[in-house]
Amino acid sequence: QKAKFLVFSFYMFSRRTGRSLYQLFSNKARLFSTRAALPLVASIDQGTTSTRFIVFDSKAVVVATSQKDIRVFNPHPGWVEEDPIEMLKSVLNCIEDCCQQLKDKNYNPAEAIKSIGITNQRETTILWNKTTGKPFYNAIVWSDSRTSGDVKELISKFGDKNHFEERCGLPLSSYFSAIKIRWLLTHRPDIAEAVKSGNCLFGTVDSWLIWNLCQNHVTDVTNASRTMLMNLRTLEWDDQVCRSLEIPGSILPDIRSSSEVYGHLNQGSLKGVPIAGCLGDQQAALFGQRCLEKGEIKNTYGTGCFLLMNTGQQIVRSSHGLLTTVAYQLSPHEPATYALEGSVATAGSLIKWLRDSLRLFSNVEELEQLARSVEDTGGVYIVPAFSGLLAPYWREDARGTIMGLTHYTNRSHLCLAALEAVAFQSEEVLDAMRKDTGIHFTKLRADGGMTHNSLFLQLQSDISGVPVVKAASHESTALGAAFVGGIATGIFTKKKIQELSMPDSSFHPRTKASAQQLKLSGWRKAVKTVLA
Repeated sequence: QKAKFLVFSFYMFSRRTGRSLYQLFSNKARLFSTRAALPLVASIDQGTTSTRFIVFDSKAVVVATSQKDIRVFNPHPGWVEEDPIEMLKSVLNCIEDCCQQLKDKNYNPAEAIKSIGITNQRETTILWNKTTGKPFYNAIVWSDSRTSGDVKELISKFGDKNHFEERCGLPLSSYFSAIKIRWLLTHRPDIAEAVKSGNCLFGTVDSWLIWNLCQNHVTDVTNASRTMLMNLRTLEWDDQVCRSLEIPGSILPDIRSSSEVYGHLNQGSLKGVPIAGCLGDQQAALFGQRCLEKGEIKNTYGTGCFLLMNTGQQIVRSSHGLLTTVAYQLSPHEPATYALEGSVATAGSLIKWLRDSLRLFSNVEELEQLARSVEDTGGVYIVPAFSGLLAPYWREDARGTIMGLTHYTNRSHLCLAALEAVAFQSEEVLDAMRKDTGIHFTKLRADGGMTHNSLFLQLQSDISGVPVVKAASHESTALGAAFVGGIATGIFTKKKIQELSMPDSSFHPRTKASAQQLKLSGWRKAVKTVLA
């Protein structure tokens, strides 16, 4: 009786819908096979506080995503460390999570995903045992300042913080990997011994992940350019710099282009899928924002600000406090594309400080409401030099201040002054880029957490006097890594990427240039007071 009932039910359904059982099941099969055939690209995005794995389709639309937080340790003032094993496990967990999401959507992940790109926090330094694969020490994070004293000694020894700038594009600073390597070699006898026996390997986070996922000891040109050890012209490790800083070449990974197959995943649901692209996080954001032509510029507003300008195949030496770096290299056979970079130490972290430490507001929506409730800051300027000032000043000894306080000042003025402080710092870097290149760019592309605040983007446009274009994708950094991985495996070309339809939103200057110059003048006076 049950069988007769089911047959009758299917018969009636077919009569009403005009679709046979064969059509129903064949359509379902076609759906699965179509999805399995659609090319997908993926990205490992290993950041300072979290790891993400994101899968995109060939139109740059997110298909699956997973995120895992990672712990940050501060064992002493100024020290910032993370566990490399925890980083690796978070990557593997995110991959498996996304694979399950894809299976739930009728994808076969191992067949559909054609390539994986990696983007990562730059400069963060890891040394590990070549035989066991175990780290000798925690990862020393890019923002760690334990080596400030070492930097002062080196500047005294070489006579100039820019002693290696002509070769590597970078000043002597605790920011970069080479100085962190020196500290580990000096303070850990087990590491020094492993170097002597040929059993020690160095890598930034990308190199550590590729080693574990593919068993290849490599890095890409963008990450190598942030170590202080790579020659910008040859794109190879610079023997003279390595000797001067006492860094043994035997521990360094091979330098590869940003878009080529480094190996194939050796475990998990995506075993056999090629890892085919790699970019440092800020270079990935530049690529994800499609700043692929000379003179195009982006700003990522995160904990700090990171501004990069594409300078084409020209190495531009800055005389205004910027860094020369590699933007990307799209194959081993193509020349590198270079960039000027300016880093601002404090941006989103200033907003977090106002919320968590001063308790001026409870969420970012309230911040925007308060800032909109006043016409101006009432003459208040905030210089948020919590850990010094980076570009264009490079003063690690600078400390923050709030200037112009009166009885008239209220929390709304402080909220607006904080947003303006981030925009002022960004404009100082943009102005340095104009002076170094002679290029007066026509727009600024923006991504990162602070771009959710429309008032802030309008302030940036007013202060800088150019349209600010908010990224269409919230995942610019991950997308950039996915793009270069897709280029290596034939899913994308540079032309296809530029032609993708990715609608964005723009903010245009609304105030007179003279009024903004007056504000900038006040800001610069406040900075001079901090630096005095």
